[in-house]
Amino acid sequence: MPKVIAVLGVGPGLGLSIARRFDREGFTTALVSRTETRHASYRESLSGTTHTYAADVTDPAQVEAVLARITAEAGELDTVYFGPADIAGPRPVPLPSAGADAVRAAFDAIVSPAARLVEAVLPGMLERGSGSLLFAGGLSGKYPMPMLGSLAPASAALRMYVLTLNAALRETGVYAGALTIGGLIERGDIHRELTKQDHGFAMGTLDPDDIAEKAWSLYVERDVAEAEFTAMAAV
Repeated sequence: MPKVIAVLGVGPGLGLSIARRFDREGFTTALVSRTETRHASYRESLSGTTHTYAADVTDPAQVEAVLARITAEAGELDTVYFGPADIAGPRPVPLPSAGADAVRAAFDAIVSPAARLVEAVLPGMLERGSGSLLFAGGLSGKYPMPMLGSLAPASAALRMYVLTLNAALRETGVYAGALTIGGLIERGDIHRELTKQDHGFAMGTLDPDDIAEKAWSLYVERDVAEAEFTAMAAV
C-alpha cells in the first residue's frame, strides 16, 4: 500500500509543492484547505492518488473530523505537513502597541492547532513505530523581526515546540522537523497579496519547490531537526 501524506493548510505555494514532491515518490496525498475552490486544479497537478478536503485547521472539531475521513478513505497517515500561514489569519500588530489579545490570537492560529494535530496523530505513529511530522514556521521565531510584531512570539513557540518534539521522539521511529522560512513564498496567497501594494518593508522571495525538496531530505535523512530558508538581506 502507498504511504499517505496529509497536507494541512494547502495553498498554491508551499503546500502544493510539498504535495507534489511526495506525490513523485508514490505517496497518496490528502490535501486540506479552508474551501474546495481550488481543489480540482490541485488534483490535476498531481499524478498519483489524491484526496481533497475542506476544513479549517484552527477548528479542533473540523480537524478531528477531517483526520478521521482521511484515515478511512486514504489509509493510516505516514506523514503530516502543517502549514499554518494563511492570508485570512491574524495580521501582525507592532509589539509596542499589541495587547495580550493580539498575541494570543497568533498562538490560537498557529501553536494550538499544531499541538492538537500532534495530539491526534502521534499516538498511532508511536504505536506503529514510524511516521513524520513536518511544520512550516517563520524566521521571526528565531531572529527579532519587528515588522512581524505579534506573530513573532507564536512563531518562536511553534519552532521550539517542534525542536523539543524532535528531541523527545528520538529512538521512537517518529520524526518531527521544522521548516523555518524567512521570505515570501512564490505562487502563494500571501506573496500575491503583499506584492499588490507597498507595505513599507521589502522581503525577498523563495521558490516553494526548493523548500519542498529540502522537506523530502528531512523526511529521508532525519539527522537534523530544522531547515532554515531566508531571502532576507539581514536578520
